[in-house]
Formats: sequence, C-alpha cells, structure tokens
Amino acid sequence: MNKPLIYVREADYARLNDLAQAALDRNFEVADELLGELERASVLPSDQVASDTVQMGSTVTYETEAGQARTVTLVYPGDADIEQAKISVMTPIGVALLGLAPGQAIDWKARDGQNHRLKVVEVKDNAPAEGA
Repeated sequence: MNKPLIYVREADYARLNDLAQAALDRNFEVADELLGELERASVLPSDQVASDTVQMGSTVTYETEAGQARTVTLVYPGDADIEQAKISVMTPIGVALLGLAPGQAIDWKARDGQNHRLKVVEVKDNAPAEGA
C-alpha cells in the first residue's frame, strides 16, 4: 500500500531530523523510519498545517485493524509517559502517526516485527509541542 501524504511543521522538522540522526546508532530501525517519513513529508510553516493534522503535541484518536480505538498524545522522547498516554515520536507507532489527518490510514511495523495498520479518527490540540 502506498503511504499517505503527510505534513510536518517547519518548526518541528529540524528538531525531528536532528533527533533521528542522533538515534541512528542506538535505535536504528525507528530512527531510519522517522528519517524516511521526514524525507517524504511536505514541510510547511506552522500556520499552513491544517489543525487536524497530527503534529508534535497533538492528541490523536486512532483505530487499530482490530477496531480498537486509542487516544494518545504525540510527544518528544523526554515527555513520553505511557501511563498518561503520551507516546514518543521515537517509537514505531509515533513515527506512523506523524503528519496524518483523520481518515488516513498507514501500515507500520512494531518492534516485534508484526505488521499493523492504524487509521486516524480525530486530531486535537495541534499546537506547537512544549520545548519546540
């Protein structure tokens, strides 16, 4: 399946690129996937990214291929907290969610090698992430 078109804010692009580059030696698969997503993303000024597009700091509800709905907030690694449903962009699912909008679906590979599919249902709080 072709990957959907994604959008990333200019303000996040450089930081995400630096983060992925720095992680290549210790978390190659995820860092490489993030670099690939950034390479294919349309990078736009913050005010030109639609408010319902998953960006850093966004709270997103998605459905799994099994029909389960989950709501998480996409954050930088230092802010990740699974108990508060804050997932790092440096995880396979975090990379998969970046730049998507409601109705878009993407296939992603979990750390255990299993392939999964998710579909974005709703995006809220598309404000610049703290520390951005």
